Amino acid sequence: MKKSRSKTAESPSELIDEKIEELGGWRGEMLSRLRGLIKQADPDVVEEWKWRGTPVWSHNGLICTGETYKKVVKMTFARGASLKDPSGLFNSSLKGNTRRAIDFHEGDGLDEESLRALIRAAVALNNSLARG
Repeated sequence: MKKSRSKTAESPSELIDEKIEELGGWRGEMLSRLRGLIKQADPDVVEEWKWRGTPVWSHNGLICTGETYKKVVKMTFARGASLKDPSGLFNSSLKGNTRRAIDFHEGDGLDEESLRALIRAAVALNNSLARG
């Protein structure tokens, strides 16, 4: 049995590293790829660990989360309903007034360019709201 370290002594980035390692397989790989794209799109992104084990990325407010389930890795954009999605990446949580999500299943490809553009748009929206 793997011995768990104290979660309070670790940084959010270390906790995300551990989550990716613990997940392994396609879900760990997908979460790792998404994390890399987020950091490419916004080098100033802040990694957080919230809601009992959810990776969160912020910049002047929450950008998105990286939730993992048995059959899906879900990237939920906090203000997704306010973002233009010309590539049609959003495929989940489409009826709400605020959030939008992208569900990734095993074997799904990534439109990296469009995803980076969507992340940058979310950061720009947060920045505009922070300026008031």
